[in-house]
Amino acid sequence: MSKLVQGYEVVIGFETHAQLSTTSKIFSRAPTAFGAEANTQACAVDMALPGTLPVMNIGAVERAIEFGLAINAHVAERSIFARKNYFYPDLPKGYQISQFEIPVVQGGEVSFFMEEGKETVRKTVRLERAHLEEDAGKSLHEDSSLGASIGDGRGQSGIDLNRAGTPLLEIVTQPDMRSSEEAVAYAKELHKIVTWIGICDGNMQEGSFRCDANVSVRKPGGPLGTRREIKNLNSFKFMQQAIDYEVRWQIDQIEDGHTIQQATVLFDPDTGETRAMRTKEDAADYRYFPDPDLPPLVIGRDWVERVKGEMAELPRVMAERLVRDYALPEYDATQLTQSKAVAAYFEATAKACGQAKLASNWIMGEVSRRLNASEMAIEQTPVSAAQLAALIGRISDNTISNNAARQVFEGLWNKEGPSGSGEGDVDVIIEAKGLKQMNDTGELEKIIDEVLAANPKNVEEFKAGNAKALNGLVGPIMKASKGKANPGQVNALLMKKLG
Repeated sequence: MSKLVQGYEVVIGFETHAQLSTTSKIFSRAPTAFGAEANTQACAVDMALPGTLPVMNIGAVERAIEFGLAINAHVAERSIFARKNYFYPDLPKGYQISQFEIPVVQGGEVSFFMEEGKETVRKTVRLERAHLEEDAGKSLHEDSSLGASIGDGRGQSGIDLNRAGTPLLEIVTQPDMRSSEEAVAYAKELHKIVTWIGICDGNMQEGSFRCDANVSVRKPGGPLGTRREIKNLNSFKFMQQAIDYEVRWQIDQIEDGHTIQQATVLFDPDTGETRAMRTKEDAADYRYFPDPDLPPLVIGRDWVERVKGEMAELPRVMAERLVRDYALPEYDATQLTQSKAVAAYFEATAKACGQAKLASNWIMGEVSRRLNASEMAIEQTPVSAAQLAALIGRISDNTISNNAARQVFEGLWNKEGPSGSGEGDVDVIIEAKGLKQMNDTGELEKIIDEVLAANPKNVEEFKAGNAKALNGLVGPIMKASKGKANPGQVNALLMKKLG
């Protein structure tokens, strides 16, 4: 969807809940493992029993510091926990412990590349804040497993508090995005960052990475429109569909003379539509006030420096290094640092073959295509970095053509070599399939002379100025050589013979 839709500008902001990768909850020692039997991972603190007090999980704080460093944000030396008051059946205390006035992470930005027409454009989304908070429990309705265990499972609901108290980092952007494509690109980049630094497993199906999109429309240059928040988008595909539908819906409402009411909505993947769940509350409705049971969170600069020193190379830093050390375009470097595994595969290939750009092209092209078609991760590829490097080496030294290289890659993918993993398999497959290029100039010249003699019309047309007539000569030459002729050598010899 373009930035202007039916004369309206789309304005999108995001709130993302990243479940932190701690083994225990944010204010208790109860475990956070996914998939346990209902209410087996909720302790007295999670259930808000009288007399219990929250105790801060230092691991959650360190993960928040890591995120702040990863996005070039300010990590607050002093932040405050607050009580966010609202009623929901699976919120045991009747309030959520969160941060309001002073969050732990302030500012920062997330940058990514997008294709716009024929250009690759760098986009930057400003972050407003990232704050620590606890998750709520989960309501299970009707024929769910918990509903069935408390009765006949019909028309009943139960509460599972396993998730209550799970540590979350809520990441809030400025309203900087102007299309569903930008929103999805931002969400993917944010997902990459939190999984790369290891603070979140990023499993969207299990709810570890949940996105809420605040969507509004306005006339260009006008004030911001009334936003509606699409809750709990758990796939990038649904994210784009939901935003596109919501934009069209809001424009239709405005064009029909209706006023947009601020609301929280849900997206139904089956119908492709959003539907209102409740009117949207503002901050005042939650009656925030500092939590009297938790002191201010104080983070010394020495703590921040220690965490910084222990962090792995960040994706944006690695991308800059790939550009500097391997002379790659920025776009290539960004694509190759989508995950640590892909980046490691590229570096191993590039170092082994000494052809970084060719390695990049193959990984972003044929390797990615095969992995996507097979629904495999790079760690599962049957073609090792050593094998790919050997294949690229045979292209570079003109042993095989690009077309033949794809046949060799097919063989490697299907483990046709004797070892199924060694770089020597490349040469074995080349020999077995007879894919070596013809580099004998004398033999090639003989074929060219025979083709020229058999195609006088093409020769005359080319000499008369019809450059396309050359194609009518190259084709028969490649056929006569059984595809083994070096195309570059063929063109050079043809041009020499034809003057």
